[in-house]
Amino acid sequence: MTLKDLTQMFSTDEQCRALLKKLRWDKEAVRELGLDPKQLPPRDRELLILRTAWNCRSAYEWGQHVRIGLAAGLAQEEIDRVPAGPSAAGWSPFDAALLGAADELHADACVSDRIWAVLAERYDEPQLIEVPMLVGQYHMVAFTLNSLGVQREPGVVDLPSRAP
Repeated sequence: MTLKDLTQMFSTDEQCRALLKKLRWDKEAVRELGLDPKQLPPRDRELLILRTAWNCRSAYEWGQHVRIGLAAGLAQEEIDRVPAGPSAAGWSPFDAALLGAADELHADACVSDRIWAVLAERYDEPQLIEVPMLVGQYHMVAFTLNSLGVQREPGVVDLPSRAP
């Protein structure tokens, strides 16, 4: 690796960090829509983000949100189960619906009536609206991180390999 390569890498990394700060919820704009961002319980939000990181194969996003997910109340065994998806044994029906919503949004850009019904048993309207907004935001972040080749910091856990 040359000095030029190192300079480009650090420059790109600094630019990515600045961009990521700008990509966070614009709270005022969201409030103008009558919504209050981050109404989802932190644990639920992290399940959606981790499944999105997995679906988008975003190692950086995955690594950061493993740490955040643990702090939000997810157990390590739950995080380890996220790659297996909503049909894996051990998920509550609601957690399976969260993972299913992330999968449906990733595959079809729409949440099915079946998943909405499960989410609506617990969430109010602003929380329901936040689900596709959150997954969409983290798709955008993953696309950017992956396309720019942003690397995980030392010590940050890697994205698990896909099963053969």
